[in-house]
Formats: sequence, C-alpha cells, structure tokens
Amino acid sequence: MPARRSMKAKLVDGEGPLSRVPPVAVFLLVAAVFVVGILIGGAVGALLLGALAAGIAVLLAVTWRVLSPSERAGRVFILVVLAAVAVSVLLTK
Repeated sequence: MPARRSMKAKLVDGEGPLSRVPPVAVFLLVAAVFVVGILIGGAVGALLLGALAAGIAVLLAVTWRVLSPSERAGRVFILVVLAAVAVSVLLTK
C-alpha cells in the first residue's frame, strides 16, 4: 500500500503558482464553489459548476501522463459526475 501524502506537502511539483497552495485550501475552495453552485441553482449555479468542471478538466489534462490508469479513471469519473450535476442544476430551476 502506498504511503499517504502529507497534508502539508506541495500540491504539485515545480515552482509554479500552484506549488505553493496548501491542498486543504484547494479542497475547501472546491467544496465551497460546489455547495454555492448547488444552492444557487439555475444558470448561475450551473455556470459555477461548469467552471469547476473546466478547471478539473484542465488539471486532468496537464497531469494525465503522470497518473496511473486507476487514478485517471477515478478523475474522469468525478469529472463526468460533476458535469451531470451541472446539467441537472441547470434543468431543475
């Protein structure tokens, strides 16, 4: 079983702007955008969820070659579920 990643470890390797962002802060931001998108609903909520999905898609594309097949599958699954939730939010209000 692989060792667990430290909660204080860099989010991504390198010296770019994301390398200095704590993973907990990213999680809280993503969770907040998701909750706000669900609660607002309608076109604005769907737009927030779509922006979140677009950001996840970009990160997935950038990290694709270093991910294992199971990590890829899990992240693609999350992206598909988020897109489905965005469409559902758009259509329900």
